[in-house]
Amino acid sequence: MAHVRKTTQSRKPAHKKANARRSTARKSSKRAAPKRWSQRVTKESDALDLKQGVFKLDSPKKIATSLKRSAEHSSRRKTGAYRSALSMLTFYINRAGKTLPKTQRARLEKAKVELKRAFGRE
Repeated sequence: MAHVRKTTQSRKPAHKKANARRSTARKSSKRAAPKRWSQRVTKESDALDLKQGVFKLDSPKKIATSLKRSAEHSSRRKTGAYRSALSMLTFYINRAGKTLPKTQRARLEKAKVELKRAFGRE
């Protein structure tokens, strides 16, 4: 006798149900995480205590000077002042990604050069 399967009820395989439950659990855990972790890193970093709005200053030289001052006065940084300042600047550029306007990106790239000059590392 041939086995006849009842089709009155739509059944999902057990592994699909488990995956569905897991994916919803992951979504809820992401909501609990802070939305702007990169903003928190910029504000509360162990490397530097940055002046507010430092990356929005008009001049690359002013940006470099402010980063240098912050790096040299920080007692919490784990590496040299130059490396801390440059890593924070690079972090900001990388986290902004494609949303960073070209003019501001160019200004920040010039600030890297100015930072090297300020620390005598040309």
